[in-house]
Amino acid sequence: MTTPTTRKIIAVLIALMFFVSGCDPTGRGSRGVDEVSGRITVSGAWALYPMMIKWGEEFQKTHPEVQFDISAGGAGKGMADALAGAVDIGMVSRNIYPEEIEKGAFWVAVTKDAVFLTVNEQNPFWEELHQKGVSPQTLEGIFITGEVTTWGQVIGRPEITDSIHVFTRSDACGAAETWAQFLDHRQEDLLGIGVFGDPGVIDAVIKDPLAIGFNNLNYAYAIDTGQPMPGARIPPLDINRNGVADPQEIMDNKDQAISAIALGYYPSPPARDLHLVTQGAPTGLARAFITWVLTNGQQFVGEWGYIPLSEERLNEELSKLE
Repeated sequence: MTTPTTRKIIAVLIALMFFVSGCDPTGRGSRGVDEVSGRITVSGAWALYPMMIKWGEEFQKTHPEVQFDISAGGAGKGMADALAGAVDIGMVSRNIYPEEIEKGAFWVAVTKDAVFLTVNEQNPFWEELHQKGVSPQTLEGIFITGEVTTWGQVIGRPEITDSIHVFTRSDACGAAETWAQFLDHRQEDLLGIGVFGDPGVIDAVIKDPLAIGFNNLNYAYAIDTGQPMPGARIPPLDINRNGVADPQEIMDNKDQAISAIALGYYPSPPARDLHLVTQGAPTGLARAFITWVLTNGQQFVGEWGYIPLSEERLNEELSKLE
């Protein structure tokens, strides 16, 4: 089995290959340079965007002649841009579909996170939400069938008639697709007011005490504090439907959330792998960077609030690049 040291050596050897040959990092011919250089364009999933920014910054420390152009916009944009050749790498935070594989999508998993239910910290029924959790059946009634429309229905108190203000994503994205898959549906089946991007959803939630939405890990929780985003809370999911939020279902901070994902207490979906996608197998600079992400770049994953893939899984992903 390949060890972490061996994987790091692989990344260094690929970088040295460009250093010695002076080849075009885009794979289109000689540039007459003596180091890894060029521009990498990346677009796609909001879920992976913070991690990609960090990876780009760290890669540039050892490869200062490489420039990055990184933008978010949803997993759908990342896949479309990658398949169209509009960017070198797409960020995709959902499963890769067969029709995308047929069009030439090549992908590697690079880390893992999850989608979380979010509500306003001033939600008047927070104590009961926190004690009981919210079952998948109730969530289906909120986001899919529209049969659950009041907070009284959520907490089992029919005398309460305060309306639930539901927010979803307006952009084609991995978070919405993953959330819908958790409820055995697709993104287009989700109900609610459509808001663009992860930042848009969390902003809508923290402005409305009766709001409910869903967000990726690093938008549900603040990167710097590990606490829910200011103005938001994360209700437990009552996965076993026993009407009580069990200790392993409570995720009041990011450490609890990450532990629940890593140990398998939090289901998949809404936990999921995050991928980098290219049109066909990557070459040149894109291949060197993706190899670095799967080797040296992994040291930043936990620090940045994501869930590392297993050693075995990383080796599987690296083997795709051979």
